[in-house]
Amino acid sequence: MIVIGLGANLSSPRYGGPQGACEAALDALRAAGVAVPRRSRWYRSAPVPASDQPWFVNAVAEVETGLSAAELLDLLHRIEREMGRKRRVRDEARVIDLDLLVYGETVSGPGETPVLPHPRLAERAFVVLPLAELAPDWRHPWSGQSLAEMARALPADQRAEPIG
Repeated sequence: MIVIGLGANLSSPRYGGPQGACEAALDALRAAGVAVPRRSRWYRSAPVPASDQPWFVNAVAEVETGLSAAELLDLLHRIEREMGRKRRVRDEARVIDLDLLVYGETVSGPGETPVLPHPRLAERAFVVLPLAELAPDWRHPWSGQSLAEMARALPADQRAEPIG
């Protein structure tokens, strides 16, 4: 199972609102030959860390590809750039954010890139809750925690709710 995270909290003239940008990113993946068989519901989530930014639209999607983890991450970054994302300041508002969360059973060793599973996966409600929709039995390979256990351990300021 390969899983990516999608998020956006800025509108753009080209894609409309944040959900439109996330959907456009999925279309760009498909156009690049990456299959997207399943996606969670869309979620509305507070920015992390807490700030006065607009709330995000987030989802996770299962993808199928022959690309290596590094190649897939490069593709995600290319799509972000093509959609207008500029990486200037960590945790800034953005038109699109694409993260490689899980790549099969891959667990990165010290200093390896990409870091897998994503190092902050278990700390983010906007990842844990939608991932539980797609893979409720998945366990974090480092901690052994289930997604339900991760959800219970989320910080109190983590807010994510399904849209619609």
